[in-house]
Formats: sequence, structure tokens, C-alpha cells
Amino acid sequence: MLETCDEVVPALPSATVVLVRDGVAGPEVLLVQRSRAVRHMGGMWVFPGGKVDETDHGPDRDPFEAAVSAAIRETREEAGLEINPGQLVHLSHWTTPEGARKRFATWFFLAILEDGQEVRVDGGEIAEHRWVSPGVALRELADRDHPFRLMPPTFVSLVEIEPFASCAELRRDISRRPPAVFEPRIVLVEGGLCFLYAEDAGYALGEAEVDGPRHRVYMIDDQLEYIRE
Repeated sequence: MLETCDEVVPALPSATVVLVRDGVAGPEVLLVQRSRAVRHMGGMWVFPGGKVDETDHGPDRDPFEAAVSAAIRETREEAGLEINPGQLVHLSHWTTPEGARKRFATWFFLAILEDGQEVRVDGGEIAEHRWVSPGVALRELADRDHPFRLMPPTFVSLVEIEPFASCAELRRDISRRPPAVFEPRIVLVEGGLCFLYAEDAGYALGEAEVDGPRHRVYMIDDQLEYIRE
């Protein structure tokens, strides 16, 4: 699932939008499936998003404002939805670990969709879409016989959203805390990979078997496990 290489490639500025709406049983998130014909992460379910383009930059070249512009543009291009800067709350920032063939430095934004717009995917780069509660998505992911698969940033975001009973409650909580920063280090473990994050005791050494606090994701046999102690 993660293409690796021996060279350290630069991380390209990118933006992603976690679109949520209130469902019968709580918040639902919009996931889109990348076409299986696309080489990078083909067939994966992700949030709408993509690279920051030159046209996203304003005259002051502010990287955050460019990410906001890219988030709005990519949401329009990939999901056919119109959102505005006032809807975006900075949720997190993810940098693809060194060793990956393609790396991105991605701003994750939360946006609540309240106006009943219909999702329209292009049928090219994006093949399908679904609104789903985080709990349902996580249960499907844990089912080894289910074809639903996610990468760690999407998975962790769903884990963080699952406890909330409404979009308003979710937005209030996210607005009150600083955006989480994830700059993972990859460690090989039996059967797969371990992604260590800064608060993990093994992060500085790049070792999984270190006593102390845990903040990591295991990716073993296409199964994900998030541990934060």
C-alpha cells in the first residue's frame, strides 16, 4: 500500500477536506474512492484533496492561504461541492514519511456541509463516493473479508471523529485545540509497518520496542491499529 524508495523526495504542499454532515446516528463523513487506474493509491478511499497548485497562491505567497484555496478547489473538482474559507477549520497537518516514493505535506481541514448539496464525482480520477459514519467505516476496515481500505491519515482522522454526537460538537472541539501535527517515522515490524508519531517513546530513536508512551499506527496485513497512550 505504501510505495517506497531509497531516496528522500521532497514533500509537496497539499490540502484535504474532511467533509461532515449530521446523520441519523451522528456525524457522517464523505469518502471518495480513487480510480483503480490511478497509479498513486489507486482504489483507496480518501477525503477529497490534492496538491497545492501555482494558481492557489496569492500575491503574498502565504502557504496556509494557498492550502485553503487548494482545499476549496479540490473539493469542487473531486466532489462537485462548493465550500468557502469560513467553513474550514484546521484539523491537522500530515507529512508523508521519508522513504515513500511520493511525499506530501498536507493540511487537513474540517468542513460541515449543511446546505444539501449533492456530491458529483468526475468518474475519472475519482470513481465513487459514500457518506458513512466513522464507526461503520472503522468496523468495515476491521473486517478482513471487506474490500474497504484506508491509509493512516484517513484512518486516524476517522478515529478522532467517531466519539462526537453531532457536527456542531465536533466543530467546537476542533476549534478549541491546536491542529495536530503528524510527521511519522516508519519502522519495519513483523508482518508490516509501524508509523511512529512525535509523542511516542520510540520516535527519536526510530525504534518500536522502546518502553514509554505510545503514539503510533500499526499497518499489518492491510489492517490498521491506532494506539495513543
